[in-house]
Amino acid sequence: MARMTAARAAVEILRREGVTTAFGVPGAAINPFYAALEASGGIRHTLARHVEGASHMAEGYTRAHPGNIGVCVGTSGPAGTDMITGLYSAIGDSIPILCITGQAPTAVLHKEDFQAVDIASIAAPVTKMAVTVLEAAQVPGVLQQAFHVMRSGRPGPVLIDLPVDVQQTEIEFDPDTYAPLPVFKPAATRAQIDKALSMLNAAERPLIVAGGGVIGADACELLLEFAELTGVPVIPTLMGWGAIPDGHELNAGMVGLQTSHRYGNATFLESDFVLGIGNRWANRHTGRLDVYTAGRTFVHVDVEPTQIGRIFAPDYGIASDAKAALTLFVEAARELSAAGRLPDRSAWAAAAQERRATLQRRTHFDDVPIKPQRVYEEMNKAFGPETRYVTTIGLSQIAGAQMLHVHRPRHWINCGQAGPLGWTIPAALGVAQADPGAQVVALSGDYDFQFMIEELAVGAQHRIPYIHVLVNNSYLGLIRQAQRAFDIDFQVKLEFENVNSPELGAYGVDHVKVAEGLGCKAIRVTDPADLGAAFERAKKLAAQFQVPVVVEAILERVTNIAMSTTNDIGNVVEFEETATEPWHAPTSIRTLKV
Repeated sequence: MARMTAARAAVEILRREGVTTAFGVPGAAINPFYAALEASGGIRHTLARHVEGASHMAEGYTRAHPGNIGVCVGTSGPAGTDMITGLYSAIGDSIPILCITGQAPTAVLHKEDFQAVDIASIAAPVTKMAVTVLEAAQVPGVLQQAFHVMRSGRPGPVLIDLPVDVQQTEIEFDPDTYAPLPVFKPAATRAQIDKALSMLNAAERPLIVAGGGVIGADACELLLEFAELTGVPVIPTLMGWGAIPDGHELNAGMVGLQTSHRYGNATFLESDFVLGIGNRWANRHTGRLDVYTAGRTFVHVDVEPTQIGRIFAPDYGIASDAKAALTLFVEAARELSAAGRLPDRSAWAAAAQERRATLQRRTHFDDVPIKPQRVYEEMNKAFGPETRYVTTIGLSQIAGAQMLHVHRPRHWINCGQAGPLGWTIPAALGVAQADPGAQVVALSGDYDFQFMIEELAVGAQHRIPYIHVLVNNSYLGLIRQAQRAFDIDFQVKLEFENVNSPELGAYGVDHVKVAEGLGCKAIRVTDPADLGAAFERAKKLAAQFQVPVVVEAILERVTNIAMSTTNDIGNVVEFEETATEPWHAPTSIRTLKV
């Protein structure tokens, strides 16, 4: 048997579980692991500027490709607590990432030693498994179990805490005979699928709601085949956006209080049956449940049995991985189609597309300062279907989801449940690391951008090019809009006169200087007519210098983005004028009918 330190055994297991990339920040209590990482080779490490940033980079890396598991590494104490937000984000969106932390020596864990904290207990609520390994001989088994847990059932994050003496202890371990544990995924039975399909076939106006679980299970092609066989329109959730191309005749648009389309909500409210696959009935999607469920029959398919009935009781529930269920849905639908027993849904699908052609929001404005809608219109022109968009929260994300176009799975990479400010820059770096040849375009408001702006230096140091579209109104825009209900505008203004950049007026932070100071390139745009040229220049700069390129659009200070003020998807307020002429929405998927 081979003898090696437990730290070296951990690294060897990472390699054999398919890990090729890690993100982190070294420190005294994790240095034995870093020594093993260097000695073993085969795993590329990206040095973050903040350990929370490393956790979001790991998330972005995982989300970019099926099978990826991002790894983030930090030392003891605050490194682990800094990564809690990343773990929360990952578990909320069912993203498997592995967080490895160093720890004080086992003999002093309860003696208030320097940077000794019970990180496993702190992380337990936001992970599938969190453990401090006290015996070196357990390290291989704990790592093996970690990958099994992350991949099985509803995917999610794991934290492994390694005391420094445990890392350094030699153990017997043979990496050449190591094998990953089998992954468990619940699978639907044919009887369950037949019942669900019979319920769908009995409906007059059915819809499929495709959640992030469809993308996570790599089941988008099956979803598309099932929708085309049955002729049933598809509503992607925010996390499921890209599961069906935006341009597809069966894409009915998104539904919700905020990140929704006018036509999507209208079609949903006309439906009488909903098949939800891999979705969690998020509150920003459903709004008031009495409105959302009224007059509709629901079937819910989810990999996590306890998710079924968590938000509301469906008429029928199936605990199954989305791919396993859709495989059987396609098989059953093919048989019914061959027998001529599938209803004709063409009129219902055509009605959904008719709404899509008539219920649109206006994007074309020539105002200076720039209206945000124009930014997304120009992004649609500049960035094609191969673009991977990355964003987290705020009016920028909401408006982007209303107006941008996504055509492929994993090309809308969004932090859906947690929505932490600062997520976008590091997540975009993780995505770009996972797919170096991709066109990665991040989208942030000014406050999200400022939260973890230091991570831009990671892109400069490690030559990770991507384009970051920064829409700057010097406001906490989403909170300001929410404060309208309280008749206040309190502590949400970021404006100040920058003594070093008087040309900015009241817009405060000079993001161009900051980005350039961190080793990146930046372009500021004040006229909407210049946006297209700025995006083209950004592409060239990213390719030439291999660093992040920021395109900052100076927006009008206040724009209210369409959303419901009553928690009702049937009552979304259109604060701005809607499209009434085709030139009002020149990049819409369907040409506006007037």
